[in-house]
Amino acid sequence: MSTPFALALHGGAGTIVRGSMDEGPYREGLLAALAAGQAVLSAGGSALDAVIEAVLSLENCALFNAGHGAVFSADGRHQLDAGVMDGSSLTAGGVTGVRTIRNPILAALEVMRDGRSVLLAAGAAEELARQRGLAMVDPSYFSTPARLAQLHAVQATLGEQALLDHDAAATAADDSGTVGAVARDRDGHLASATSTGGMTNKMPGRVSDSSIVGAGVYANDATCAVSTTGTGEHFIRSCAAYDVHARMHYLRQDLASAASDSIVKSFQAIGGRGGLVAVSRDGELALPFNSPGMYRAWVREGEAAKVAIFAA
Repeated sequence: MSTPFALALHGGAGTIVRGSMDEGPYREGLLAALAAGQAVLSAGGSALDAVIEAVLSLENCALFNAGHGAVFSADGRHQLDAGVMDGSSLTAGGVTGVRTIRNPILAALEVMRDGRSVLLAAGAAEELARQRGLAMVDPSYFSTPARLAQLHAVQATLGEQALLDHDAAATAADDSGTVGAVARDRDGHLASATSTGGMTNKMPGRVSDSSIVGAGVYANDATCAVSTTGTGEHFIRSCAAYDVHARMHYLRQDLASAASDSIVKSFQAIGGRGGLVAVSRDGELALPFNSPGMYRAWVREGEAAKVAIFAA
């Protein structure tokens, strides 16, 4: 029997200051991505296809730190990561350290479909993308003047320290962060997708949580789908995305409690800052965060779409 769909997405979390930027373009970008995913679900499409479409939209929007508009590493270059997971089969795919794939989330999807590995790095991921006919670009495609100014400002004031996108925004140009989406389709299947340019001034070769199953991306039809955003090392150390599933599966917590406890008791407890979006097998949504703001949007079938940046 067909049941209502649900979709949630994020565009990053961090030190977002009220009144520091024109919120309109960011809200429009989030709603456009939400509409792209919602269109798939409204037509009876899969949760997997919906999260891919939503993240594609965000990767193509220069306001967010994924794809075009990605932040710079310390060496003045870009390296992008992405991950995707299908809750119906527990299959997953990720790419890390890629520089020439126009949409890293599509490469992550191809890794999942290929099935010989879960995570491919750098040149190997780019070769698979070429073989699968994905759009390839010159690395300059990802650059924007605002991101370059942001790198220079961070290096001038903080040296080797890397910053979250929104924290870097307080130092330099206005920007936002890692993107992701979670969905439940009318058949009750779940999926999650996450994509990022990493942290401004990050060490070259750093691997983010976004491409790692259980850290930045997780989906399991038995419980929930999760996508995270924030200090990636803390999401990796706390296995935060999987932690939400574990709390639901083993402790029998509801989604709201499991998501909140994962942020507060696991992630924040070791110094992490950021948030996550999650959807349960019953179509409930949770979007907790412990940073000043998190760009987010969500919709359930039959309800109006909503978008927010700060806490209520």
